Amino acid sequence: MKKEYTLIATAAMGLEALVGQEVRDLGYDAQVSNGKVTYRGDALAIARSNIWLRTADRVRVKVGEFRATTFDELFEKTKALNWGDFLPEDANFPVSGKSVKSKLFSVSDCQGIVKKAIVEKMKSHYKKTTSWLEETGPTFKIEVALLKDVATITIDASGAGLHKRGYRVGQGEAPLKETLAAALVKLTNWHPDRPFVDPFCGSGTIAIEAALIGQNIAPGFNREFISEDWPWVPEDVWEKARDEAEELANYDQPLDITGLDIDHRMVEIARQNAFEAGLGDLITFKQMQVSDFTTRKESGVIVGNPPYGERLSDRPSVEHMYKGMGEALLPLETWSIYMLTSHKGFEQVYGKPATKKRKLFNGFIETDYYQYWGKRPSKTN
Repeated sequence: MKKEYTLIATAAMGLEALVGQEVRDLGYDAQVSNGKVTYRGDALAIARSNIWLRTADRVRVKVGEFRATTFDELFEKTKALNWGDFLPEDANFPVSGKSVKSKLFSVSDCQGIVKKAIVEKMKSHYKKTTSWLEETGPTFKIEVALLKDVATITIDASGAGLHKRGYRVGQGEAPLKETLAAALVKLTNWHPDRPFVDPFCGSGTIAIEAALIGQNIAPGFNREFISEDWPWVPEDVWEKARDEAEELANYDQPLDITGLDIDHRMVEIARQNAFEAGLGDLITFKQMQVSDFTTRKESGVIVGNPPYGERLSDRPSVEHMYKGMGEALLPLETWSIYMLTSHKGFEQVYGKPATKKRKLFNGFIETDYYQYWGKRPSKTN
């Protein structure tokens, strides 16, 4: 019987339900809670999760969870965990930590104690007589996270965050994370047979993520993960997961995706990023300001991450742009429009209250995702 692990897909605030649905779509039962989705799976699940999850931050393997209010308790309960099941004799295992609302608030002390406890357990498990371990093998990044006196100890199975798709060769001043861009697309009613436009495309992230979704291309297909070096997630498991991703991709799906930006330099960067992602022929990028956008197409979807006007000096120009955007987009009655901004007066300046809005975080900035649902086009004889 294949060994199963408790896996945790971490998520930005507001995206947990999306990540949970992605985990279920992979065939695993998901428990959704603040900042994470927990589920059970084997080594293949680790590979598939890393390759397929579009909106999760990273995948972690849970080693143990217990209550700890003293350093002795933290040491003994960490030492009691089955580290031999996870760490080979030569494992390199740096320990990071965080503590929220816990008696053990010194993160550096917690890290040191967890490290010492693992060393003691490893020496016993591998019958080592030396006072130290040679950490020359594969890396296992361990985290001890304390929340309300409960310690959760996990190993990072992703390495670089899952937003690092590997296609972004250039970017602007405030790039949108690829995971959030994918979430913005997945929160719409877009289907690959409908037109898709990002009028503030910047480095092209939203348009590229839409194309990946449209052709069902796994976001992690062309990158590496730290757990590829782990002996208990063998190479053939990764080959199987990548073969599956290749078979499920629909490269023949035609797409009508356009990215617009007022800055010609960003348009060129977006083109380069799209080609790096292998999607250069599928996405059209143009220099254009949103107030000039017109179309005769119907039932399209517009997704944008416009400037927010966070600085007071920028607010008048941003509000002028929002007003022009409303004048250009509101007449498109069959189009659905989705805009992410932290500007609390967006609806008033844009010229219409949203059908729905959803609170999301762009990094540390609290934003609202304003959603305007288009009418169904009238049938013509």
